[in-house]
Amino acid sequence: MDDKCIMENLLNTTKGACDLYLHGTLESPTMNVHQAFDNALNDCLCMESDIYKKMSAKGWYTTEQAEQQKISKVKNQFAGM
Repeated sequence: MDDKCIMENLLNTTKGACDLYLHGTLESPTMNVHQAFDNALNDCLCMESDIYKKMSAKGWYTTEQAEQQKISKVKNQFAGM
């Protein structure tokens, strides 16, 4: 397993943890539980961001610029709602 694969696995695992913490935050029965999940979610989001930045810097996670025409089309599609 190479470094890129390890980082992809870390990123996917971290994203999954963020999802769990989000649902824990939303479904919390008390403020103490809510705060605990919210703190964990924020820490996890920071970790996910750090992993993404490292992968992006190595060229392992590339993105492409969306075309302005497509952005405008989607924007107009939802403007009427």
